[in-house]
Amino acid sequence: MVTGDTLRAWALELPEAHEEETWGAATFRVRAKIFAILRAEDGVVSVKASPVDQAELIAGDPRTYRVASHVGRFGWVEVSLAGGDPTELRSVLLEAWRRTAPRRVQSALPDHLRALLPAPPG
Repeated sequence: MVTGDTLRAWALELPEAHEEETWGAATFRVRAKIFAILRAEDGVVSVKASPVDQAELIAGDPRTYRVASHVGRFGWVEVSLAGGDPTELRSVLLEAWRRTAPRRVQSALPDHLRALLPAPPG
């Protein structure tokens, strides 16, 4: 099980990531763009994903992954922290950051974290 504190630590170790409270939740951003929204009291995080990744995650584990409310049509996925595999969840969070961070910032990602990412498309 992943806790809100663990997810927060993972998000904040990413280059140029910071936390802001918005809508009563912790939002994690790179520059001004949100890549994850943590509702720790609910044990849920919403992360930026592509529509294809969203469909694959939900099909693979529908008890852990759901279409996120409000932004799900853009590919965002809601994740139950209690149900997710920690390694997979960390990879999903890293991918959300990568989708959001400018290329120059992405190049600052340490190798030990880069190894957790899936290969980039194309």
